[in-house]
Amino acid sequence: MNTVDLTGAVWIKSTRSNGQSACVEIAFLDNDIVPVRDSKDPNGPALAFPAEAWTAFVAAIKTGELPNT
Repeated sequence: MNTVDLTGAVWIKSTRSNGQSACVEIAFLDNDIVPVRDSKDPNGPALAFPAEAWTAFVAAIKTGELPNT
């Protein structure tokens, strides 16, 4: 298992987050890694994705390839 240093990460809350549930935050790191976490648990775990994979995931949602629910 690889560990990603999140020190100094600037987290951005999804515009789809409603403030009551389903709150997702992401950060963009210099090493082409995009960590994702639950904003209600900022000290909890984060998933880290290669930036290329994250971009493909977001594009698939926007084009309807994946359901946006």
